[in-house]
Amino acid sequence: MSALLAFLIFVGILAGFGAFLIILSSSLGPRPKPNPAKNMPYESGVAGTETAESRVSVKFYLTAILFIIFDIEIIFMYPWALSFMDFVKSGQGMYILGAMGIFIFLFVVGLIWEVKSKALDWNR
Repeated sequence: MSALLAFLIFVGILAGFGAFLIILSSSLGPRPKPNPAKNMPYESGVAGTETAESRVSVKFYLTAILFIIFDIEIIFMYPWALSFMDFVKSGQGMYILGAMGIFIFLFVVGLIWEVKSKALDWNR
């Protein structure tokens, strides 16, 4: 029970410190002068044409989600590649290679599904 209490105290200290820093920066930091050009949606001078009710195509969200999924898979491959030789030296090389083989197989299956379902085809 003491570990839980220590953890809660640590979280409380972190939350308090974070709140303190936010309050300190907002009270001591520079205050920007109001400027109508800065308050516009775009600083380029071109007025926005979309309203709050305008619809965004689902393809934008699908592309973003697919990018995130495949990007995270690549992020998992990098530390594996860096530590693979350490596992080989410890005798676990085949196990780690098999685990990454399954991971890459699932990655390729997802990529094939993405191409076959034309998820990134913007002309549909």
